[in-house]
Amino acid sequence: MRTMSPLICVLLVLFTAGSVQAEEFTVGQKNKEFTVKTLRIKVGDAVNFRNDDPFFHNIFSLSDVQIFDLGSFPQGQVKKVVFLKAGTVEVECAIHPSMKLVIEVTK
Repeated sequence: MRTMSPLICVLLVLFTAGSVQAEEFTVGQKNKEFTVKTLRIKVGDAVNFRNDDPFFHNIFSLSDVQIFDLGSFPQGQVKKVVFLKAGTVEVECAIHPSMKLVIEVTK
């Protein structure tokens, strides 16, 4: 019977220890509002921004933690953002300035 080499054992331990699954969350846009005002996620998690309105939205963030601009997208489309750093991310819609969402990204 063969035994595993020490290197294989170490790699196996590292792989299984780091295999915590990232989660995916969905935030809708309905009636010119986000479906939640705040969201708490972990580093590595993804947020799917789903447009449920019959008009375009343009979701973006200029936060130091994560800058993104999803561009304009119509009803029924979903755009995903994976969050890579801990901190507070303020999210807005470029078309509807009253739309605001705060995402707290933790380690």
